[in-house]
Amino acid sequence: MAYRELVRRWHQGVLAADGGDWDAALEAFAGIPEPPARICFNVGCVELLAGRPGEALRAFNRTVAKDNSLAVGFFQRGFVHLQLEMYEEALSDYHTAFSHLRKNPFIDYKQLGLRHILYAWEVLYSMAAVQCRLQQWQEARATLEKAVVWRPEGRTAVLDMALEKVQNCLVLEPMQVPLGEFFRPRKKEVEQLDSKDFLGKPKVISSIIPNDEYFGFEPLRLQKQGFYEPSADALRDSETGYCQVLSLYHPEDSEKLAVKARSLVFVLARGADGWATAIYDGQKLRIPSSLLEPASKMEKWKISDGIPLPPAQVPPSPLHGKQKPGAVPLLSAESGGENASANDAGAQMDFKDLDSHSGRPILYRMLAQHPYPAQGPGDLEFSKGDMLDILSEVNEDWLEGCCNGKTGIFPKCFATQLRCGAAFL
Repeated sequence: MAYRELVRRWHQGVLAADGGDWDAALEAFAGIPEPPARICFNVGCVELLAGRPGEALRAFNRTVAKDNSLAVGFFQRGFVHLQLEMYEEALSDYHTAFSHLRKNPFIDYKQLGLRHILYAWEVLYSMAAVQCRLQQWQEARATLEKAVVWRPEGRTAVLDMALEKVQNCLVLEPMQVPLGEFFRPRKKEVEQLDSKDFLGKPKVISSIIPNDEYFGFEPLRLQKQGFYEPSADALRDSETGYCQVLSLYHPEDSEKLAVKARSLVFVLARGADGWATAIYDGQKLRIPSSLLEPASKMEKWKISDGIPLPPAQVPPSPLHGKQKPGAVPLLSAESGGENASANDAGAQMDFKDLDSHSGRPILYRMLAQHPYPAQGPGDLEFSKGDMLDILSEVNEDWLEGCCNGKTGIFPKCFATQLRCGAAFL
């Protein structure tokens, strides 16, 4: 039998026993060919609960035959022998159980799946209970005095009372593994019985295409900054590829994006509803298929292989290209109209004084979407994923910010503003 099936039947048997259905539990355990010692032990415990000590004895015989070092197996069989008034056999089992403790005060069977700790003093206590039934009062007293040496703290009262009973020639009741305790399979093994979908539904989590919502699998491909290059395997039929737009089109879900006539788009798929999914200007959109016609080779040569990303990810023209290196006009967010006028008049700031933004308010923060290498002495250089503190808005395309203790200007299109409570990887 495969181990997986063994664990399944083992778990089923334990669940049935927990619910008090002894027959179902025994049936589940009986379905395991060549059961290990722990399963045989469970069968014996269920037979005891069902009030069948003879069947329990046979189960515990199989238990110790399969594992002759299992102290708790001999301990539990000793209890059954005592119930059947087989006192000499019970005494022998308790002696064997105590010897298997190997001078340890206890054995914790939790690691094997049994929530029970077998203490040496409990084995000796049960041994004394058998000696009482054999009228061996002196031996019983000596055994209990030995148990006192092995007792843990807090058990003195139990043994003191037992000594008093033996002194008065009163019989002691033996101890056993608590009813309802069984060897159980490991929790992790039970959890792995049912198949799990660890992958789930495939979804794009990282793409160089803005607002990419592609679902499905596609072979790995190298992505170059600035281009979206569909794999050849991703082009499912002749309906995909470069197309030319016949007339101006404004997508309903985007007020700013407009697809000009004679523009080239890359069609990813065409739907039966008359709409096509395409890439234009680096963005994914839906466009009526009736507005598209296949692009000629001559038209395809007008652009590089792949679909260009939005032009905004290309640095805008430098600020005032004729200005002196190391100086740039700034419009501070805390400035009033007077400062703004000064800026328009050509006020300049030396970047050697911008190593710290101490005392200046941070307008907001942005997350770098692309690395920006400095183009001049006044530029702020950063890497993708860096956090940028924005100090002022220079103009529509450039911002002044601070990153890694340095202050300078950078193109606004290279970062995105963080919203309150936004989370990112």
